[in-house]
Amino acid sequence: MDEATPNTPSLPVEWPPTAVPGQPTAPPPDAHSEGVEVLDLLRDAIRRYVVMPSDEALTATTLWAAATHLQTVWQHAPRLAVVGPAKRCGKSRLLEVLIEAVHEPLITVNASAAAIFRSIGEGDPPTLLVDEVDTIFGSPKVAEKNEEMRGLLNAGHQRNRPTLRVTGPNHEVVKFDTFAMAALAGIGDLPDTIMDRSVVIRMRRRAETEKVSAWRYGRDDLTVRELRTRLAAWLASVREKALALEPKMPVEDRAADTWAPLISVADLAGGHWPVLARTACTAMTDYEAGRDEDGGLKIRILADIRRAFASEGDQPALRTGRLLEILNADPEAPWAEHSPHGLTPRGLQILLQDYGIKSANRRFPGGTQAKGFTRAQFTDAWTRYCPPEAAPTLPAEPGA
Repeated sequence: MDEATPNTPSLPVEWPPTAVPGQPTAPPPDAHSEGVEVLDLLRDAIRRYVVMPSDEALTATTLWAAATHLQTVWQHAPRLAVVGPAKRCGKSRLLEVLIEAVHEPLITVNASAAAIFRSIGEGDPPTLLVDEVDTIFGSPKVAEKNEEMRGLLNAGHQRNRPTLRVTGPNHEVVKFDTFAMAALAGIGDLPDTIMDRSVVIRMRRRAETEKVSAWRYGRDDLTVRELRTRLAAWLASVREKALALEPKMPVEDRAADTWAPLISVADLAGGHWPVLARTACTAMTDYEAGRDEDGGLKIRILADIRRAFASEGDQPALRTGRLLEILNADPEAPWAEHSPHGLTPRGLQILLQDYGIKSANRRFPGGTQAKGFTRAQFTDAWTRYCPPEAAPTLPAEPGA
């Protein structure tokens, strides 16, 4: 009698691949996996040489660099505003790394607007990288002399916004393209209109406990350049898909225009990148909106007037004098230092004139008349420009 054989489960037979004439024996590498891998490698490379302010900023910078390789697809060319409060915050080092990662880098310091738009050309534009941009916009007086540069950077954020110049002996009108992605590095914030079109990276000085690798040309630049070649090849392979892509955006309006190329690159890569991109987009745009509330006086005055009405029980109207008393009494607000006498009726009127809000003679309880504002005058502006009011916090129940 034959010996019993153990009852083991049968395994599927793995047949060798069969060669088919005219077809490769192995499938091509998956575009999604290649996108995830090359973006991960670029993010690691940036982190190796630069201390970024947050993981979200690192994600955004990686996606921005990748998006430069598909500028002919995007409808908007987001700016990367690399700003810091002082020297030695890593701004220039970040640009050094980006030079090797972006499409056709065009690096400059303190160039004229005419030189830049003549360098953009037609078709596939270069990627502008401007260091020491505070020499162009560092003070109101200097910025006033460089209004042409500000206009160029604003116009180049969107397609079909050429600049016109009269050139040649026949004084012919020539159109110069302005559309190109740009990274701008410098001390202090850029003009508001540029910041509004930018992915803002707020650098900070490296702490003693934060270590980075030294950057050496002839060694590290070659490594990042290899990643640039892989990035360009991968994005070229998904170009047709990018043309038809309409990513779901977590933000709206100008922020959506600016972040759409970055979100699109993340969606093309797949994997964990779509979540990383949308997390970075939401966190960074929310932060900049908060800074605008605290720093932009014309937005801040609306929020503070809303708080003033709330502190008075949301009365239908407030006297101008009483409103100014409340505003100037806030030690954390800028109004007490707005002028030698604090915020005055004239100063308040100037801050509100863009919203079409003016004081007028009002009748108050007791039959008195005085200059003042009604709450209804502000409701539309509060809805459009101020963050939503925080929900009131209910007191905790005993024993909770």
